[in-house]
Amino acid sequence: MRPMLIGAPAIEPVSLADAKSWLREDGVEEDQLIQTLIVAARMTLEAYTRRFFVTQSWRLIFDCWPSSAICNATLYIPFAPFQSATAIRIFDSNDAAQTLAAAAYRAPSSSEGGRISFKSAPPAPGRATDGIEIDFAVGYGALASEIPQPLRHAILTLVAHWREHRGDNGDDALPNAVAQLAAPFRRERLL
Repeated sequence: MRPMLIGAPAIEPVSLADAKSWLREDGVEEDQLIQTLIVAARMTLEAYTRRFFVTQSWRLIFDCWPSSAICNATLYIPFAPFQSATAIRIFDSNDAAQTLAAAAYRAPSSSEGGRISFKSAPPAPGRATDGIEIDFAVGYGALASEIPQPLRHAILTLVAHWREHRGDNGDDALPNAVAQLAAPFRRERLL
C-alpha cells in the first residue's frame, strides 16, 4: 500500500488573520512566516493525532488486494476522518484502468478510518505492480468552522510557541498545552 496526496486542503484550519490576532501582530512583515507556521502546525498535529483536519483527497495504490478484501470483502482505509471513496480503478494486463462501479461497493463516512465493503470479491488486477488505485476524501470538512475548536486552538498555540522560540535548539516535543488540546483526538496505532 502506497499513499499519495492528490488534492491538498484548499484552506487552513486557522486563517492568517486569526493567527495574527492570536499573536497580537499588526504588521505585515511576518505574514509569510506566520502562514508557513500555520501549515507546519497543521501538518504536525495531523501527524500527532493521525487525523486529517481539512478535506483533502488521497490515493492508495496496491499491487494486489489485501487479504481482507478477498476473504471478508472488506478493505480498511487507515485514514480518518473518512468521508468517501471517490473512485476505485483496477488495471488490466494491457495497463488499461477499469473503474469499479459505485454500486459494487459501499464506503460509508466515518469519524475513524474508512471501510470499503464489496458486494462480492473485487476482481484481481491484471498487472503485477500498482494494479489498484483507490481515491478517497478525508477530513472533518471543507470549512475551518468544521474542524473541532480544540484542534484549531492547538494550531494557534503551536504557531505562537514556534514564533516565540524560533532558532532555539531545545526540546523537539510538542509543548504540553498543545499535546493536551490534541490528545482527545489522537488515534492510537495498534501494531
